[in-house]
Amino acid sequence: MKLTDTKIKTAKTTGKDYRLADGHGLYLHVSHAGAKLWRWRYRFEGKEKLMSFGAYPLVSLSAARDAHDCGRKTLAGGVDPMAEKKAVTEAQNQSTILNPFRDVEALWFEKWKVDKDQR
Repeated sequence: MKLTDTKIKTAKTTGKDYRLADGHGLYLHVSHAGAKLWRWRYRFEGKEKLMSFGAYPLVSLSAARDAHDCGRKTLAGGVDPMAEKKAVTEAQNQSTILNPFRDVEALWFEKWKVDKDQR
């Protein structure tokens, strides 16, 4: 049974955590504290894995389904979607890390080389 936006919005908290299944391992985890989190349970190389897509309503039902479909395609290609997601995140983090020493060195070198090229 597929989830609907109305069913998600009306999901109430209880004394314990529960799941609202959407299909193919995608579900909405409703915690006892009221958080609604998108998760996907899948198997890779015989091991059960869990991948999170974010919190509802920041991640809509259609966005969660799109992310789930992308993950399923990656899994069908023989690649662990969670490992790929971590690799992409790490690559993005590496590109945004600033290296202040490199910036200072580049500025110093530009000033230093001005009179050195005229031989």
